[in-house]
Amino acid sequence: MAPIPTPSAQPDDAPDEYVGLAADAAERRARGHGWTTVRSLPPGAIITMEFRGGRINFEVDGAVVTRCWVG
Repeated sequence: MAPIPTPSAQPDDAPDEYVGLAADAAERRARGHGWTTVRSLPPGAIITMEFRGGRINFEVDGAVVTRCWVG
């Protein structure tokens, strides 16, 4: 039987602090804080809702982060 994979570590970070930042600055900051996956999405994008440890999601409108959540 294959071993159960170890999920990515979740950085200790406050998602609300990314709101209002320029998208490129927010991505650099997130990667610097240890997020393994950074996903930028347009407002109203249709996405799957599976939780992935180590992923941070940005809703970006006009090159500015308007919403942020983990997973």
